Amino acid sequence: MTVETAAQVIDGKAFAAGLRARIADAVPAFRAAANRAPGLAVVLVGDDPASAVYVGSKGKATVAAGMESFEHRLPATATQDQVEALLAQLNADDAVDGILLQLPLPGHLDEQAAVATIDPDKDVDGLTPVSAGRLALGIPGMVPCTPYGCLLLLQDRLGDLSGKDAIVVGRSILVGKPMGQLLLGANATVTMAHSRTKDLPDLVRRADIVVAAVGRAEMVKGDWIKPGAIVIDVGINRLPPVEGAAKGRLVGDVDYDSVISVADAITPVPGGVGPMTIACLLRNTLVAAHRRAGLADPEGF
Repeated sequence: MTVETAAQVIDGKAFAAGLRARIADAVPAFRAAANRAPGLAVVLVGDDPASAVYVGSKGKATVAAGMESFEHRLPATATQDQVEALLAQLNADDAVDGILLQLPLPGHLDEQAAVATIDPDKDVDGLTPVSAGRLALGIPGMVPCTPYGCLLLLQDRLGDLSGKDAIVVGRSILVGKPMGQLLLGANATVTMAHSRTKDLPDLVRRADIVVAAVGRAEMVKGDWIKPGAIVIDVGINRLPPVEGAAKGRLVGDVDYDSVISVADAITPVPGGVGPMTIACLLRNTLVAAHRRAGLADPEGF
C-alpha cells in the first residue's frame, strides 16, 4: 500500500458537501410545514481571529442551506451576566432553533455556566449537562457535532458497527467522551484511553476502529495500528515552521505517513473530520427545528 492509494483516504470534505446538500434539500419541506425557515444563532464574545473566521464560515453555510443565520457579537469585556442574558433572550426567541456559543470565551468568563444557560432543545453543539445526560442515557437529544461527524464517516465506511472493537484516545467533553457514548450506542465495544493510559500502543493494536482525539501531534504511530483498522484523526496541530516558511504545516494526532500503510482507511488532516463539524451543526439545527415545531425528525439524518 502507498500514500497515493486513494481508496484508503476517507474524504470528509466530499461527505460533508453531500450532507449539506441533503440538508438544503430538506429545508423547503420544513419551511412549508412550519411557515418559517430553521434558525441558527451564533454568539461570539471577544475578537479572537480564529473564532471570528469560524463564526463567519458557519453563517455562510447556514444561509447556503436555506436557513436563517443570526449572528451576535459581544465585546471581550462583556460580563457573565451580559453573556447569559443574551443566551436567555435567544432561548425565548421562537425564530431561533439552535444556539451555538463560540468557544473559547475570554478568560474572565465561566464557560461551563454560560453553556448551561442554553436551552437543551436548542443546544446544537450538544454541550449542556442535559445534552450530555441524554446521550449517556440513550435519550434523543442534541449530539456534539464533531463526534457525530466521526460516527457518520465510520458508518459510511463500515456499515453496522455492532461488535467492532473501538478505542477512543482522548477524554475531552467536546470529542472523546461523547464519541465513546456514540460508539456504545452503535453497539461497538469501546475502550476509553488517554495520554496517561498504560500500555496505550498495545490497546490501540487490538482495535478495529481508532479515534484519535488527544491533542498531541502525530502521537499515534503506524506500529500501533492493527492491520486493516479504520483510523479517524480528530486532531489539528500546527508544527513549528521549517526554515523559510511563514507557518508550520497542519498535522493530526496520527502519524499519517506511517499509519496509511497499515490501516484500511484513514481521515486526512486537513480535509477529514474538520468539514464534518459544520455539516453536522446544520444537521442538528434542522433536527432541532423539527422537534420544536412538533414534527417528526427529518428522514435520513
